[in-house]
Amino acid sequence: MKYINVSFLKKLINASAFTNFLNLSSVQLYNTLLSFLIYPIILRKVGLEAFGLFIVANYFAALMAVLINYGTSQSGVKEVVMNGDNPSALSRIFYNTLFLRAIIFISFLLVALPLGFSDIPSYKTYLFALPLVLSEVLNPMFLYLGKEKLALYNLSNFVGKIIAILAIIYLINATEDAIWVNFILGTVNTTTFVFLVVYAKFHYRLKFTISKRPEIVKLFISNFYLVGNNISVQLQQSLMVFTINLWGDPLWLGTYSICDKIIGSVKMMISYISYSFYPKTAQLFKEDRMLFINFKNQMKKILFLSFLTLSFGIMIFAGQIIYLANGETNTSAETLLRVMAFLPAAAAINSFNVLELLILDKNIFIFRIAMILLLLSVCVSVPIALWGNLYWFGIYTLMIEISAVLMYEYVIRKNQHIVN
Repeated sequence: MKYINVSFLKKLINASAFTNFLNLSSVQLYNTLLSFLIYPIILRKVGLEAFGLFIVANYFAALMAVLINYGTSQSGVKEVVMNGDNPSALSRIFYNTLFLRAIIFISFLLVALPLGFSDIPSYKTYLFALPLVLSEVLNPMFLYLGKEKLALYNLSNFVGKIIAILAIIYLINATEDAIWVNFILGTVNTTTFVFLVVYAKFHYRLKFTISKRPEIVKLFISNFYLVGNNISVQLQQSLMVFTINLWGDPLWLGTYSICDKIIGSVKMMISYISYSFYPKTAQLFKEDRMLFINFKNQMKKILFLSFLTLSFGIMIFAGQIIYLANGETNTSAETLLRVMAFLPAAAAINSFNVLELLILDKNIFIFRIAMILLLLSVCVSVPIALWGNLYWFGIYTLMIEISAVLMYEYVIRKNQHIVN
């Protein structure tokens, strides 16, 4: 066992995945810290109730962005890894991805814009979040991650967040300005991704080419399970926000939104860190499956122990964290954050499980788990929101995350013979 661990560490240190990990995780850590900074600024600028409405529109935009991305951030990484040395194939993958996203985005606009003539509450708030949705059309992360060249991508996002923070500080001054926050965030993201797309075009010499209709249709069909899973995952996080907005107290919405954004930022960091290993794990699986198993198991342990420690820190210092976020003490938010504190530890266990099923091309299992979790989320979130016990909102999130871990672990063990 000692030999395996030493061998693993040597291979890890010498691998490009380690550099990729340090690059992505360090910058993502700064991005997470900036997220911790940006939300308290917004909260103090617009107030608790308006902050809750901002979060609802933000989550709606994120849900639509997942639909428009259509799983291409996941499938695209694998395609880039497999065809990265072929300029013609790389160009086709890149532009096919952007083209498919553009088609879905235009279809979304054709449905969403006419709804403005109907009497939808807070429609203007959702409308001003459209730049966040547009930014996902141009997001080239799949290319930079597949090529394992994340330095520029992460640096650009880091600079973009700083610009967004400065814009919010100087432009948002009252509760009624809350609808502009998502507009600012989306505009900055879109501008950042335009720069990254243009840079990628010239740096990788990507000649504009779009495949014929059958290949686009094939991409659309093959990613169906992935987008189904991604929508389900996004809904599991945002469903409670939507249900509280419909049937709960606005103060509950604001209180829950504070805790959810704190925990959500940490979970996002876990996701980015694990996906930084996606190209390398896919390559390891192809070349040496025993090394793949050792690598995966070691990384699961490292991530779990790291974020378990962080979870304990969140639980212990919940009062101080809420005070920094809210600018004042809030005992309800403090208790709720303590209930949700161990979500990052559970998410860390599951991060490499998702990658393994992606590598095994077992998207059908990812989709089935997602649908079960979505059904569970609906059945649990609505009664809790109607019941009105704030602390059960946190128990709901922990219940869904633990259910996901159990189902993924079951499927992984059931399909272990494929890896071996």
